[in-house]
Amino acid sequence: MQFLIIMALMLGVMYVLMIRPQRQRQANQQTMIDNAGVGDDVLTTGGIYGTITQVAGDDVVVEIAPELSVHMTRRGIAAVLPPEEEGEEEDADVDDAEEDEVVDGEPVAELSSANGDESAVTDGEEAVRTAVGDVPAEEDRG
Repeated sequence: MQFLIIMALMLGVMYVLMIRPQRQRQANQQTMIDNAGVGDDVLTTGGIYGTITQVAGDDVVVEIAPELSVHMTRRGIAAVLPPEEEGEEEDADVDDAEEDEVVDGEPVAELSSANGDESAVTDGEEAVRTAVGDVPAEEDRG
C-alpha cells in the first residue's frame, strides 16, 4: 500500500515539475507561430532568417533576401523574432567597420598575394609553418 502511495506522489511531482511546464512552452510557441503576420521577422526550422510578406491560412511567404521569397507552411517556422530596434543595426555596422580598419591601434595594411609579400602578414617574423614536415604554409597551398 505504501508503495502505491509513493508511486502516485512521484508521478504527481513529475507531472508538476516536468510535463506541465513543457506543455505550457509548446502552447506558447504554437500561439506565437499562429499569431505571426505580415512584417514579422521569423527563423525557419532550417535556420533561415526572413520576413513574412504574405499569409494565406496555414501557408506563408517568407522573404529571405531582396526579391527572393519562399513558400512554406507555418509548421516550418521555428520562432518569431522580436522587432529590431533602429539604433542596434546602425551601431553594429559602425563597430564592424572600425574593427576592419584598425587592429591593435594600428591601421591594417592591404595584403597583395600577387607579389608574394609576406611582410604584412608576418611583421618580419618567421613564416608560419605547418605541423607536417615543417614545410612553409605557402607551399601547402599548391
